[in-house]
Amino acid sequence: MSGAVDLSGLRDRAQQPPSAPAGPPAGDSAPVSTTGLAPVIDVTEATFQAEVLERSMQVLVIVDLWATWCEPCKQLSPVLEQLAHEGGGNWVLAKIDVDANPGIAQAFGVQSVPTVVAIAGGQPLADFAGAQPEPQLRQWIAALQEAVKGKLAGPPSADGAEQEPEPEDPRFVAAENALDEGDFAGAEAAYNLILNSEPANEQALAALRQVRFLGRVQELPDDAITAADAQLDSIDAQFAAADAELYSQRPEAAFDRLIALVRRTAGDDRTAVRTRLLELFELFDPAEPVLVAARRKLASALY
Repeated sequence: MSGAVDLSGLRDRAQQPPSAPAGPPAGDSAPVSTTGLAPVIDVTEATFQAEVLERSMQVLVIVDLWATWCEPCKQLSPVLEQLAHEGGGNWVLAKIDVDANPGIAQAFGVQSVPTVVAIAGGQPLADFAGAQPEPQLRQWIAALQEAVKGKLAGPPSADGAEQEPEPEDPRFVAAENALDEGDFAGAEAAYNLILNSEPANEQALAALRQVRFLGRVQELPDDAITAADAQLDSIDAQFAAADAELYSQRPEAAFDRLIALVRRTAGDDRTAVRTRLLELFELFDPAEPVLVAARRKLASALY
Protein backbone atom coordinates (compact mmCIF):
# COMPACT_ATOMS: atom_id res chain seq x y z
CA MET A 1 0.00 0.00 0.00
CA SER A 2 3.13 2.15 0.05
CA GLY A 3 2.04 4.14 3.12
CA ALA A 4 -1.11 5.40 1.38
CA VAL A 5 -3.31 4.63 4.36
CA ASP A 6 -3.24 7.04 7.31
CA LEU A 7 -4.43 5.22 10.42
CA SER A 8 -3.58 7.97 12.88
CA GLY A 9 -7.12 9.38 12.98
CA LEU A 10 -8.51 6.10 14.26
CA ARG A 11 -6.43 6.34 17.42
CA ASP A 12 -8.60 9.23 18.57
CA ARG A 13 -11.74 7.13 18.23
CA ALA A 14 -10.62 4.56 20.79
CA GLN A 15 -12.45 6.07 23.75
CA GLN A 16 -13.87 2.85 25.15
CA PRO A 17 -12.01 -0.13 26.62
CA PRO A 18 -11.43 -2.98 24.16
CA SER A 19 -14.10 -5.63 23.92
CA ALA A 20 -13.25 -9.22 24.78
CA PRO A 21 -11.68 -11.01 21.82
CA ALA A 22 -13.85 -13.53 20.07
CA GLY A 23 -12.94 -17.14 20.75
CA PRO A 24 -12.68 -19.99 18.24
CA PRO A 25 -15.81 -21.56 16.80
CA ALA A 26 -17.85 -23.78 19.08
CA GLY A 27 -17.38 -27.54 18.83
CA ASP A 28 -15.03 -30.20 20.14
CA SER A 29 -12.93 -30.12 16.98
CA ALA A 30 -12.32 -26.36 17.01
CA PRO A 31 -8.60 -25.52 16.90
CA VAL A 32 -7.18 -24.00 20.06
CA SER A 33 -4.78 -21.09 20.14
CA THR A 34 -1.28 -22.13 21.15
CA THR A 35 -0.53 -18.58 22.28
CA GLY A 36 -2.23 -16.04 24.51
CA LEU A 37 -3.98 -14.45 21.50
CA ALA A 38 -7.41 -15.32 20.10
CA PRO A 39 -6.89 -16.00 16.38
CA VAL A 40 -10.14 -14.31 15.26
CA ILE A 41 -11.57 -11.10 16.73
CA ASP A 42 -14.37 -8.67 15.90
CA VAL A 43 -13.13 -5.08 15.85
CA THR A 44 -14.94 -1.74 16.05
CA GLU A 45 -13.78 1.87 15.80
CA ALA A 46 -13.57 1.94 19.61
CA THR A 47 -11.31 -1.11 19.79
CA PHE A 48 -9.25 -0.58 16.63
CA GLN A 49 -6.32 1.00 18.48
CA ALA A 50 -5.87 -1.88 20.93
CA GLU A 51 -6.99 -4.81 18.80
CA VAL A 52 -5.28 -3.88 15.53
CA LEU A 53 -2.60 -1.20 15.87
CA GLU A 54 -1.17 -2.24 19.24
CA ARG A 55 -1.62 -5.94 18.55
CA SER A 56 0.26 -5.61 15.27
CA MET A 57 3.35 -4.74 17.30
CA GLN A 58 3.26 -8.36 18.51
CA VAL A 59 2.03 -10.30 15.49
CA LEU A 60 0.82 -9.85 11.96
CA VAL A 61 -2.82 -8.67 11.93
CA ILE A 62 -4.90 -9.31 8.82
CA VAL A 63 -7.94 -7.04 8.64
CA ASP A 64 -11.02 -8.43 6.89
CA LEU A 65 -13.29 -5.52 5.86
CA TRP A 66 -16.69 -7.03 5.08
CA ALA A 67 -20.43 -6.28 4.95
CA THR A 68 -23.51 -8.40 5.67
CA TRP A 69 -24.91 -7.83 2.16
CA CYS A 70 -21.65 -8.81 0.41
CA GLU A 71 -21.82 -12.24 -1.27
CA PRO A 72 -18.05 -12.57 -1.96
CA CYS A 73 -17.48 -11.81 1.74
CA LYS A 74 -19.45 -14.94 2.60
CA GLN A 75 -16.95 -16.95 0.55
CA LEU A 76 -13.76 -15.27 1.73
CA SER A 77 -14.33 -14.71 5.47
CA PRO A 78 -14.84 -18.38 6.44
CA VAL A 79 -11.61 -19.35 4.65
CA LEU A 80 -9.67 -16.59 6.42
CA GLU A 81 -11.14 -17.69 9.77
CA GLN A 82 -10.14 -21.30 9.12
CA LEU A 83 -6.57 -20.25 8.26
CA ALA A 84 -6.39 -18.01 11.35
CA HIS A 85 -7.43 -20.89 13.63
CA GLU A 86 -4.88 -23.13 11.95
CA GLY A 87 -2.27 -20.48 12.75
CA GLY A 88 -3.01 -20.89 16.46
CA GLY A 89 -2.65 -17.19 17.28
CA ASN A 90 0.66 -16.69 15.48
CA TRP A 91 -1.24 -14.16 13.38
CA VAL A 92 -4.63 -12.59 14.05
CA LEU A 93 -7.68 -12.06 11.84
CA ALA A 94 -9.48 -8.81 12.71
CA LYS A 95 -13.01 -8.74 11.25
CA ILE A 96 -14.57 -5.31 10.66
CA ASP A 97 -18.12 -4.63 9.48
CA VAL A 98 -17.69 -1.57 7.24
CA ASP A 99 -21.34 -0.50 7.59
CA ALA A 100 -21.09 -0.42 11.39
CA ASN A 101 -17.62 1.17 11.31
CA PRO A 102 -17.54 3.71 8.46
CA GLY A 103 -14.59 5.59 9.97
CA ILE A 104 -12.35 2.56 9.55
CA ALA A 105 -13.57 1.97 6.01
CA GLN A 106 -12.85 5.61 5.17
CA ALA A 107 -9.36 5.45 6.70
CA PHE A 108 -8.51 2.44 4.55
CA GLY A 109 -10.05 4.04 1.46
CA VAL A 110 -12.28 1.01 0.92
CA GLN A 111 -13.91 1.12 -2.50
CA SER A 112 -15.33 -2.40 -2.50
CA VAL A 113 -15.74 -5.33 -0.15
CA PRO A 114 -14.27 -7.63 0.73
CA THR A 115 -11.01 -5.76 1.19
CA VAL A 116 -8.21 -7.40 3.16
CA VAL A 117 -5.29 -5.45 4.61
CA ALA A 118 -2.23 -6.83 6.43
CA ILE A 119 -0.95 -4.68 9.31
CA ALA A 120 2.46 -5.06 10.97
CA GLY A 121 4.16 -2.69 13.37
CA GLY A 122 1.14 -0.39 13.24
CA GLN A 123 1.42 0.16 9.47
CA PRO A 124 -0.26 -1.32 6.36
CA LEU A 125 1.97 -3.92 4.72
CA ALA A 126 -0.08 -5.36 1.82
CA ASP A 127 -3.69 -5.58 0.66
CA PHE A 128 -6.08 -7.03 -1.89
CA ALA A 129 -9.76 -6.74 -2.80
CA GLY A 130 -12.22 -9.47 -3.74
CA ALA A 131 -12.49 -13.15 -2.89
CA GLN A 132 -9.39 -15.27 -3.45
CA PRO A 133 -8.89 -19.07 -3.64
CA GLU A 134 -7.57 -20.81 -0.53
CA PRO A 135 -4.18 -21.84 -2.01
CA GLN A 136 -3.46 -18.24 -2.99
CA LEU A 137 -4.49 -17.02 0.47
CA ARG A 138 -2.18 -19.53 2.13
CA GLN A 139 0.72 -18.43 -0.06
CA TRP A 140 0.01 -14.74 0.61
CA ILE A 141 -0.17 -15.20 4.38
CA ALA A 142 2.98 -17.34 4.41
CA ALA A 143 4.87 -14.66 2.47
CA LEU A 144 3.69 -11.97 4.91
CA GLN A 145 4.74 -14.02 7.92
CA GLU A 146 8.16 -14.54 6.39
CA ALA A 147 8.45 -10.80 5.69
CA VAL A 148 7.80 -9.86 9.34
CA LYS A 149 9.74 -12.75 10.86
CA GLY A 150 11.94 -11.51 13.69
CA LYS A 151 10.65 -7.93 13.35
CA LEU A 152 7.71 -8.07 15.78
CA ALA A 153 7.58 -8.77 19.52
CA GLY A 154 5.80 -12.11 19.02
CA PRO A 155 2.61 -13.42 20.62
CA PRO A 156 2.37 -13.87 24.39
CA SER A 157 2.51 -17.44 25.65
CA ALA A 158 -0.72 -19.27 26.44
CA ASP A 159 -0.03 -19.06 30.19
CA GLY A 160 0.38 -15.29 30.02
CA ALA A 161 4.11 -15.31 30.72
CA GLU A 162 6.10 -12.81 28.69
CA GLN A 163 8.45 -14.24 26.11
CA GLU A 164 12.11 -13.42 26.33
CA PRO A 165 13.16 -11.51 23.22
CA GLU A 166 15.73 -13.25 21.06
CA PRO A 167 19.14 -11.60 21.41
CA GLU A 168 20.18 -9.57 18.39
CA ASP A 169 23.11 -10.80 16.35
CA PRO A 170 25.81 -8.12 16.83
CA ARG A 171 27.08 -8.73 13.30
CA PHE A 172 23.72 -7.77 11.80
CA VAL A 173 23.41 -4.85 14.23
CA ALA A 174 26.74 -3.50 12.97
CA ALA A 175 25.62 -3.83 9.35
CA GLU A 176 22.25 -2.19 10.02
CA ASN A 177 23.88 0.67 11.93
CA ALA A 178 26.18 1.33 8.98
CA LEU A 179 23.20 1.33 6.64
CA ASP A 180 21.27 3.73 8.89
CA GLU A 181 24.23 6.11 8.69
CA GLY A 182 24.30 5.91 4.90
CA ASP A 183 27.57 3.98 4.92
CA PHE A 184 26.76 1.52 2.16
CA ALA A 185 30.36 0.35 1.81
CA GLY A 186 30.52 -0.35 5.54
CA ALA A 187 27.22 -2.23 5.47
CA GLU A 188 28.35 -4.29 2.49
CA ALA A 189 31.60 -5.15 4.28
CA ALA A 190 29.68 -6.19 7.41
CA TYR A 191 27.38 -8.51 5.48
CA ASN A 192 30.34 -9.97 3.57
CA LEU A 193 31.99 -10.69 6.91
CA ILE A 194 28.95 -12.75 7.92
CA LEU A 195 28.94 -14.60 4.60
CA ASN A 196 32.64 -15.43 4.88
CA SER A 197 31.82 -17.68 7.82
CA GLU A 198 28.25 -18.57 6.79
CA PRO A 199 28.05 -18.63 2.97
CA ALA A 200 24.46 -19.94 3.01
CA ASN A 201 23.07 -17.30 5.42
CA GLU A 202 19.94 -16.25 3.48
CA GLN A 203 19.30 -13.17 5.62
CA ALA A 204 22.79 -11.83 4.96
CA LEU A 205 22.60 -12.70 1.25
CA ALA A 206 19.29 -10.89 0.81
CA ALA A 207 20.52 -7.87 2.77
CA LEU A 208 23.74 -7.71 0.76
CA ARG A 209 21.78 -7.63 -2.51
CA GLN A 210 19.65 -4.76 -1.22
CA VAL A 211 22.67 -2.82 0.03
CA ARG A 212 24.50 -3.16 -3.28
CA PHE A 213 21.43 -1.94 -5.15
CA LEU A 214 20.89 1.00 -2.79
CA GLY A 215 24.56 1.91 -3.03
CA ARG A 216 24.32 2.04 -6.82
CA VAL A 217 21.20 4.19 -6.96
CA GLN A 218 22.82 6.84 -4.74
CA GLU A 219 25.19 7.58 -7.63
CA LEU A 220 22.58 7.77 -10.39
CA PRO A 221 22.22 11.04 -12.31
CA ASP A 222 18.79 12.65 -12.35
CA ASP A 223 18.51 12.14 -16.11
CA ALA A 224 19.51 8.45 -16.12
CA ILE A 225 16.36 7.31 -17.91
CA THR A 226 16.37 10.11 -20.49
CA ALA A 227 20.05 9.53 -21.19
CA ALA A 228 19.51 5.80 -21.66
CA ASP A 229 16.63 6.37 -24.07
CA ALA A 230 19.05 8.41 -26.21
CA GLN A 231 21.79 5.74 -25.99
CA LEU A 232 20.03 2.45 -26.63
CA ASP A 233 23.28 0.61 -27.38
CA SER A 234 25.06 1.75 -24.20
CA ILE A 235 24.95 -1.10 -21.69
CA ASP A 236 26.04 1.11 -18.79
CA ALA A 237 23.35 3.68 -19.59
CA GLN A 238 20.69 0.96 -19.74
CA PHE A 239 21.88 -0.49 -16.42
CA ALA A 240 21.61 2.93 -14.78
CA ALA A 241 18.14 3.54 -16.21
CA ALA A 242 16.91 0.12 -15.05
CA ASP A 243 18.14 0.87 -11.53
CA ALA A 244 16.36 4.22 -11.61
CA GLU A 245 13.10 2.64 -12.78
CA LEU A 246 13.30 -0.09 -10.16
CA TYR A 247 14.03 2.44 -7.40
CA SER A 248 10.99 4.48 -8.48
CA GLN A 249 8.74 1.40 -8.06
CA ARG A 250 8.55 0.57 -11.79
CA PRO A 251 9.97 -2.97 -11.87
CA GLU A 252 8.17 -4.00 -15.06
CA ALA A 253 9.74 -1.09 -16.95
CA ALA A 254 13.18 -1.95 -15.55
CA PHE A 255 12.88 -5.61 -16.50
CA ASP A 256 11.50 -4.86 -19.97
CA ARG A 257 14.38 -2.45 -20.62
CA LEU A 258 17.04 -5.06 -19.87
CA ILE A 259 15.18 -7.87 -21.64
CA ALA A 260 15.08 -5.69 -24.75
CA LEU A 261 18.83 -5.18 -24.34
CA VAL A 262 19.31 -8.95 -24.15
CA ARG A 263 17.63 -9.21 -27.56
CA ARG A 264 19.97 -6.55 -29.02
CA THR A 265 23.24 -7.98 -27.69
CA ALA A 266 25.35 -11.11 -28.10
CA GLY A 267 28.36 -12.82 -26.61
CA ASP A 268 29.92 -11.26 -23.51
CA ASP A 269 27.62 -8.25 -23.66
CA ARG A 270 24.54 -10.44 -23.55
CA THR A 271 26.01 -12.41 -20.64
CA ALA A 272 26.64 -9.18 -18.72
CA VAL A 273 23.08 -7.96 -19.30
CA ARG A 274 21.59 -11.30 -18.31
CA THR A 275 23.71 -11.35 -15.14
CA ARG A 276 22.53 -7.86 -14.12
CA LEU A 277 18.92 -8.80 -14.83
CA LEU A 278 19.16 -11.90 -12.64
CA GLU A 279 20.66 -9.74 -9.87
CA LEU A 280 17.59 -7.51 -10.02
CA PHE A 281 15.33 -10.56 -10.00
CA GLU A 282 16.90 -11.62 -6.71
CA LEU A 283 15.58 -8.47 -5.03
CA PHE A 284 12.03 -9.85 -5.36
CA ASP A 285 10.00 -12.69 -3.93
CA PRO A 286 10.07 -15.50 -6.54
CA ALA A 287 6.26 -15.62 -6.49
CA GLU A 288 5.80 -11.93 -7.40
CA PRO A 289 3.65 -11.81 -10.58
CA VAL A 290 5.86 -9.12 -12.15
CA LEU A 291 8.90 -11.36 -11.65
CA VAL A 292 7.18 -14.48 -12.99
CA ALA A 293 6.20 -12.54 -16.13
CA ALA A 294 9.72 -11.13 -16.54
CA ARG A 295 11.28 -14.60 -16.30
CA ARG A 296 9.02 -15.79 -19.12
CA LYS A 297 10.02 -12.81 -21.26
CA LEU A 298 13.71 -13.42 -20.57
CA ALA A 299 13.40 -17.08 -21.54
CA SER A 300 11.73 -16.05 -24.80
CA ALA A 301 14.49 -13.51 -25.48
CA LEU A 302 17.25 -16.06 -24.86
CA TYR A 303 15.75 -19.02 -26.67
